[in-house]
Amino acid sequence: MWNMFVSYLPDWTVFLQALIVVSIPYVLSRIMSMTKNAADSNIKQDDQEANPQRDFSGKLDNDLDRMRTEFGDQADLNIRTFCLGNTNQQAAILFVNGISDRDLIDKHILKSLMVDLALVGHERGRDASSPPFTKQYLKNNVLSVGVVKEVDRFTDLSSELLRGHTALLLDNSNGSVIILGTRKEITRSAGEPSSEILVRGPRLGFNESICDNTTLLRQHGEKTNLTITQLRVGQRVTKELAIVYIKDIADENLVQEVRERVERMNLDDIQDTGYIEQLIEDNYLSPFPQVQSTERLDRVISALMEGRVAILLDGTPFVLTVPTTFNMLLQSPEDYYERWIPGTLVRMLRYFAAFVSTFGPSLYISFISFHQGLIPTKLALSIADTRAGVPFPSLIEVLIMEIALEILREAGLRLPKPIGQTIGIVGGLVIGEAAVQAGIVSPLMVIVVAVTAISSFAIPQYNAGIALRILRFIAMIFAATFGLYGVVLFFLLLCSHLSKLISFGVPYISPAVPYRLQDWKDFLVRAPFKLMKHRPKMMNTKDPLRRK
Repeated sequence: MWNMFVSYLPDWTVFLQALIVVSIPYVLSRIMSMTKNAADSNIKQDDQEANPQRDFSGKLDNDLDRMRTEFGDQADLNIRTFCLGNTNQQAAILFVNGISDRDLIDKHILKSLMVDLALVGHERGRDASSPPFTKQYLKNNVLSVGVVKEVDRFTDLSSELLRGHTALLLDNSNGSVIILGTRKEITRSAGEPSSEILVRGPRLGFNESICDNTTLLRQHGEKTNLTITQLRVGQRVTKELAIVYIKDIADENLVQEVRERVERMNLDDIQDTGYIEQLIEDNYLSPFPQVQSTERLDRVISALMEGRVAILLDGTPFVLTVPTTFNMLLQSPEDYYERWIPGTLVRMLRYFAAFVSTFGPSLYISFISFHQGLIPTKLALSIADTRAGVPFPSLIEVLIMEIALEILREAGLRLPKPIGQTIGIVGGLVIGEAAVQAGIVSPLMVIVVAVTAISSFAIPQYNAGIALRILRFIAMIFAATFGLYGVVLFFLLLCSHLSKLISFGVPYISPAVPYRLQDWKDFLVRAPFKLMKHRPKMMNTKDPLRRK
C-alpha cells in the first residue's frame, strides 16, 4: 500500500509544480495592480492636500442656488443680495434671524458695503468699469466687525450660520466665503446661585453664556496665567467648551488627561455638563460623583488655585472641576469666610450629618430587630409599648416612611416653587401623623426618618446627597439581614470601595488614604490661614506654596 502511494507521489509533485507555474503570472499581476492603486491613491491624496477642492464655485448665482437647495425651506434664513458701493459687483449676505444681531448687520456690514464703500469709491473715481473689490481689501479696509475669517466648505458655512454669524459671498471670487462675527447673545444676568446658598460670601454665580463665564473668571480670578482652551463638542449640535486652568500651578499631565477625555466624547448633542461628567468619570458604576459640579464663581476660583481644572460648556451655568475628592463634596465656601473655629465645627457637623443620613435607619432596624439587649431598659420598654400595635416588621416600617418621604421630596422639586415648599413640609407632617394614628408605624420611627431627612439636607452638594440616599436603602437591607454585624459589614465594603475609587489619578478619599498629614489641615478641620501655607500635595502642583 505504501509502495503504491509512493509510486503516485511524482505525479502529484508534477501537478503542484505546474499549478505554481500557472499561478505566478496571476500573483505578480495582482501585486503590481495593488501597488499601482496604492501609488495612485497617495498621489490623489497629495493632490487634494495641495489643491483642496472647494464647495463653492465663485459664481454668486450658482452658489446661492446650491445653498437654497442644501438648506431647504428654512423660514428663518435670510439671503440679501446687493451691489458693492457704486459698482456693478454683485454680493450677498446670509444670516439666521433671531440668533444674529440685526443692528450689527445693518450698521457695520450692509452700510459699510453699500453706503460707505460708495462714498469712498466716488472720492477715488471708482465706477462700474473699475476693477472689482477683493476680499482682502474688504476685510482690511471696509468691514468693521471683530471676527472675520474665510471658509471654503459648505459644512463649515452651515455651522457658522447656525451659530449666529453672517456669511458674505462675492461674485467672481476664488471660491471661499467670508464669515463675519454677528452672534447675538441671549443671556441672563449673573446672580446668586439658587442651588448653593450662603449666609456670608459673594452673591455671584455663572449663567448660560460661556463668554460671560470666562469673563467672570478673568475679572475675579488670576489674570496673568489663567489659561482658557476652547474646543467644540457635539456631532450634530456643536457647542463651545472651555478647559480652564492656571498655567503655573496646574499639573500638565492633568491638563492633558482632561483634554484627551473631552476629545474622546462622541455624542450628537451635549446639552449640559452632566453629559460631560458621565463621559469623563473614571468609574461609571460608582454611586459617588467623581466630578464636582457648581454654579458658584468663588468655588471654581478656589479649585483653580489648588491646581484643579475647570470645564465650562456653553448653554449651562454649571461648571465642572476635576479631580474631585469626597471631602470636597462636604465642604462649603462659607467654611473659609468664617473664622476657623466655627468653620471647623460646622464642617464636622456635616460629616456627622452624612453618617446619620446613611446609617440612621439601618441602626434603628438592627437594634429593634436583633439587638434589643443593647438598648437601655427604660427606652426599650418605651419602644416596645409604642410598637405594640404596629403590624409590620421594622424593615417594612422604615421602607414605608422612606419611600413616602422620597416621593414627597421629588414632588416638591417638580412643582412650582411656592407650592413645592408647602407640599414638602405639610405633606411630611400629615403623612407621618396619619401613619402613627393608624398604627402603621411607631412614633420613634417617624422621629428617625425625620432626623435622617434633615441630615441629608445638610449635604452641600445635591448629587452627593443623592448618593448617600441610595446607599441608605442598601444599608437597611444589610441591617435587616445580619443586624448590627450587617451594618458594620456594609460600612467596611463602602470604605473598601471608596479607597479604590480614583478621580483623574487622585485617590477619592485623599488625604485619608493615602495618608498625608500636611493636607489634613483642610480635611476634617479647617486650620487657620496662617498654617495653610501649602497647596494640596495630592495635586502635584508646579507651585506648592499658597503664600511665600
